[in-house]
Amino acid sequence: MSEDCFSFSRRGPAAHSRSAYTSGLRKIISSPQNRKPKRDAYEKFMPASFADRLRKRRVIEEGAGVNRRLRFIMVNCTKHCYVIADAAYSCPKEDGQYEDPKQCDKFYECIDGLPIEKYCPDGLVFDPLNRKINKCDHVFNVDCGDRLELQPPQPTKKCPRKNGFFAHPDPAVCNIFYNCIDGEAIEITCTTGLHFDEYSGTCVWPDSAGRKGCGVVGKTLSDGFECPKDAGVDSRGLAVDHPKFAHPEDCQKFYVCLNGVTPREQGCSDGTVYNEVQQRCDAPENVPGCEDWYKDDDKKP
Repeated sequence: MSEDCFSFSRRGPAAHSRSAYTSGLRKIISSPQNRKPKRDAYEKFMPASFADRLRKRRVIEEGAGVNRRLRFIMVNCTKHCYVIADAAYSCPKEDGQYEDPKQCDKFYECIDGLPIEKYCPDGLVFDPLNRKINKCDHVFNVDCGDRLELQPPQPTKKCPRKNGFFAHPDPAVCNIFYNCIDGEAIEITCTTGLHFDEYSGTCVWPDSAGRKGCGVVGKTLSDGFECPKDAGVDSRGLAVDHPKFAHPEDCQKFYVCLNGVTPREQGCSDGTVYNEVQQRCDAPENVPGCEDWYKDDDKKP
């Protein structure tokens, strides 16, 4: 890719005398003698290296008065080359970035009313609500609505697209995914018991991920305790990382389900018992049924 192409396109005319660029284009469009402008007329307002490295086909869109637009269609660029949009798009405001109505990873940067057609890096999409200068974000962070089209993918060995979070290619491996950055894959393993969810780009409980063919290995303690399927949710329906459960016979003991799936038996310090309501060790008198736990050792299991 031409570095000059990238630098000019990404930063726009502002980096190369924006005023001269835009005023010059307007003169070319409006001037009758330049309705079929010559090559020199175009390149007068462009950086020399930019003009030299790109082959351009010029088109004057016929229209009435101010509706005429000059369009450059640039070829021989492999990445990040942008074009001045054709007459089909009209800038809502003089300056700003605006989404394409059909394609989610395509947008227009308007400079003094002239729309420049741009694309997000492969795998990212344009978010018009993003207040950052770079409004391209991951798919799971953006509501594309009816903008369902995308640019052709540019896959690499482990990345279906150059950027994004993607599941392991083996459908049976649900706890490993790849963070792809410009085509380079970084392998990430979810916390024990969690599965990768492509819709959210995060590791979630298997029931939430809803992936098939993964399989869940059941774990049981020697006394028969198993973590319930809904162990990751408390009585209010809120997610809990390591839920706890009272022992059915021993007031001093309780169970912890690590990541909601791996059971561990633990106990409170002497003089306290487990309070399931408060989810912590507490004084015996605060736990119904365990008030006399330390008064009669013969009753202990």
